[in-house]
This record gives sequence, structure tokens and C-alpha cells, in this order.
Amino acid sequence: MSSTAVQAPEVTHWRNAVVVAYAASGIAFASWVSRLPAIRDGLDLTPGTIGLLLLCMTAGSFLSVSASGLIVLRLGSKRTIRTGSIMVGIGLVLAGFGTSVLASPLAVAAGLAVIGLGTASWNTASNVEGAAVERAVGRHIMPRLHGAFSLGTVTGAGLGAWAAGTGVPVFWHLAAAGLVVAGSVTTAARWFLADVTPIGRDSTYRQDTFEDPITGPIPVIRQGAETSEAPLDNKRKIAQAWRDKRTLLLGVMVLGLALAEGAAGDWVALALADGHHQSDAAGAAGYGIFVTFMTVGRFAGTVVLDRFGRVPVMRWCSALAVAGLALFVFAPVPWLAYTALAVWGLGASLGFPVGMSAAADDPAKAAARVSVVSTIGYGAFLCGPPLLGLLAEHVGILHSLLAVMAVLVVSFLLSPVARKEPGPSGRRHNNGRGGNPS
Repeated sequence: MSSTAVQAPEVTHWRNAVVVAYAASGIAFASWVSRLPAIRDGLDLTPGTIGLLLLCMTAGSFLSVSASGLIVLRLGSKRTIRTGSIMVGIGLVLAGFGTSVLASPLAVAAGLAVIGLGTASWNTASNVEGAAVERAVGRHIMPRLHGAFSLGTVTGAGLGAWAAGTGVPVFWHLAAAGLVVAGSVTTAARWFLADVTPIGRDSTYRQDTFEDPITGPIPVIRQGAETSEAPLDNKRKIAQAWRDKRTLLLGVMVLGLALAEGAAGDWVALALADGHHQSDAAGAAGYGIFVTFMTVGRFAGTVVLDRFGRVPVMRWCSALAVAGLALFVFAPVPWLAYTALAVWGLGASLGFPVGMSAAADDPAKAAARVSVVSTIGYGAFLCGPPLLGLLAEHVGILHSLLAVMAVLVVSFLLSPVARKEPGPSGRRHNNGRGGNPS
């Protein structure tokens, strides 16, 4: 590699900075979620009004992720991540101020909406940045980046529990979290490099491949010759991504695994309490088991993907998620239900990371395609669990989860779309073991 190319120390700083962005997103999410009981008590809310508050965040998130491709293409991933983290920091402060000082549900709703607007575009841009780091280091590190998000949620939840236990007012807790999140991300973003390795007609960079004996050829951005591809305006790039068959199928594949993750977050504790007759504390512990094994799966994902490739891993993940869900629903004794949560968590762990990596195989189209897959995946993550609640009114919480199993079967059948796209020579990259393209 030439002296003007990205050097190893720069890549290391870049990777660590992206880890900070993912972890900070998890801390931000868990900070306000962990204080929902205090917000409920401080505003004297009913379950219905809590649902309306959460709907404000869902609406903000979905609006933001739908526009995230245009935003990233317009601002670049660095500015999008910085702007998103600042918006999330402001939203946390506003939600805390609305709870502890104003005692206003409207102010809290506005804060959650701002958090949703900032988070979704920030997460899409982080996936674009993370995919660029993955190409630079030549390994499947996206699962570990998402694992950093999971660790962030564990940290944020722990700090939230401590704040609640020691009586720290919601405002001071969320204000401190907002400052830490915004400050750490805006500082870390100085090492982001995805925006300075462009590929396009006017670029001074070319795309080479790094030949790894396990993963196969992986794109690496280096300075050199121009490409011949004509540039597209941002709206056409997004429209083209929405018409791309592989991108849409990737979105559907991610949809099933994202729904499996989102359903666990919203319904596992209640399903254990109502369906398996466990205490509320035991229900919360069950969700902790799910999150723990999902985090383990994400950190193990790099090694597993490097060894076996995307397609076999996605098949196993979908199959594990189906098996875990089935065992959870039909477990005759509680201990089997808790075992099922571990299997379910492992199965759901790699859907988002692998989907983002696969969508970003072509660096020139990464932002547009990642935004499409993110929109479909986050749509399932945000909107699917409330729909399960409506179904649960008729069939019960446990049996409503069977709908998730049906979607996971589709994810299993679509696993081959995660295979790497053809390289410059027109052949597919072989990044699986034993000659299996994946």
C-alpha cells in the first residue's frame, strides 16, 4: 500500500471511533428506557399514554430512517453521526426536563421524538461507516460493532438502575447521559474516514481487493485511477436502491431477524409472566438471558463468519431463532423456556450486522442500499412488536410469537442473498469455507 493510502494506525483509530459510536447509541437507548418507570410515576401516566409516548419516538425513528439514505448522501456519514448524536443528547435533556421540571407529557413526547429522529439516521450512517471499516481491516467486524451497541445497552441499563435506586432525578440522569453521548461521539468522529475514500467518476480513488485466505477478496479503497461509472444524484441513488432486487430481499431477510429481536424486547418478560406463570423479576431476568446470548453471538460472529461465510451463518441463525421461539412457546416447564431464550438470542444476533455488511458490498452504493435495508429492518423492529400486541389480544402473548416464526422461515429461505456481490471481474467472491460462496 502506498504512503498516501490509509495506514494501519489510522484504521485502528477509525475502528475504535466507530465502536464508540455504536456503544454510545446503546447507552442513549438504555438510559431513557431504564427510566420509563420513573417517567410514568412522575407524570402519573397510564399504560395507554405510555404507549402514545413511545409512538412519538417510533414515528420520529421511522421518519428519520426513511430519509436516512438521502441524509447520509447529502451530509456524509461523519456529519450525520455527529448531528444525530447531538440531537439524541438534546432529546434526552428535553425528556428529562419535561419529566422532573415541567411535569409535561408533551415535553417528554417531544424529547422522545427528537431522540427517534436523531437515532435512526445516526444508526444508518454508523452502518455505512462500519461497513467501510470492515472493508479496510479485511475481516467481518460488523457483528462486533453491533456487539458494542449491545454492551452499551447493558451499561446504560446498569447506570439507569443505579440512578433509580439512589434517587437521582430523571432530569439530571438523562442530561448527564445526553452530554456524555453527544460529547463522546462528536469527539470520536474526527477519526472517521469513510467520507474521504469516495468512489465515483470524479474520485481520485480506485477499488482494489485485499486477498484474505479465509474471507476471500474484500474491497479496499486506495488512491489511484478514476472509475468510469457516471455519478447519480442522491434521489436517483435511493430510487435505484429501492428497485434493486437483491437489496429488497436482503431487507426482507433482515426483517425476520429484526422482528425476532424486537419481539423479545417488548414481549419476553410479559410472556414469561403471563404464559409461563413466572414473577415479574423472573420475566426481567429472562430478557437479560436473551440480551446476554445475543451479545455473545455478536462478538463470536466475526470468527464464525470468517470461518464459514455469510450464507451458512444466516441459515444457522434463522434456524436457531425458529427453534428457540418454538421451544419458548411450547416449553412444558419454565427452565426449558429460559434455555430457549438463550437459543433465540443467539439466532437473532447476526441478522442486522450481516444484512448491513451485505448491503454495503459495493462502496459506491453503500449509503443508499444500507438505508433501504435499515428502513425495512427498523420498520419491523419498531412496528412489528405493537402489531403482535394486537394479535395477542386474540390468541395470547405466547401464541402470538408464532407469527414471528413464520417470518423467520422466510429469512432462512432468503439466506443466499447475503452472498457477496460479483467483484470487478464479474465472478462472485468466495468467502466461505470449502469453496462455498457466501
